[in-house]
Amino acid sequence: MWRQATVRGICGALLAAGAAYLNFGAIQAEDKPVDPALARARQEVKMLDTLYKTAIVLVTEHYVTDKSDLPAGAAFQKLFAAMKEGGFHEVRLLDASGEPMEAKNSPQDDFEKQAVSALKAGKSGYEQVVEKSGKRYLRSATPIPVVMKKCTMCHPNYENAKPGAVIGSLGYTLPLE
Repeated sequence: MWRQATVRGICGALLAAGAAYLNFGAIQAEDKPVDPALARARQEVKMLDTLYKTAIVLVTEHYVTDKSDLPAGAAFQKLFAAMKEGGFHEVRLLDASGEPMEAKNSPQDDFEKQAVSALKAGKSGYEQVVEKSGKRYLRSATPIPVVMKKCTMCHPNYENAKPGAVIGSLGYTLPLE
């Protein structure tokens, strides 16, 4: 019973962060027409963010019990790769602590660096519409806050982080179709 309440609380914290992003994405100048492709992509980011963050908390809570277990973050890196290889979307785990577990999780380009800075400064989300090879994409970043003590089993650098502190981000790239 306690464990279920804890998981619900943790998932609730992550969903609250996602809900804040919902409001972030909804802000649009009144005099600009709504871009249907952008609206769809924002909605997809919200759905994916809720799915990934809820699942990673549940996997960590129920299946990661020892340091020798496969960390949930490593499992999700494989899931993210499968989504990219399938041509669906790209999502990257971005470190915001300055001490990434793997160098590949460090922000790599200007968008990722600006996103991490904005999220650490308290923004609920960060996004840009970009064009690559004549195609438009939504780049979006959402915060990953500290939500449970168990994370320090694999991430000892988070031991002193305050609950709710942004320690990372999920960085999304979705085609605008």
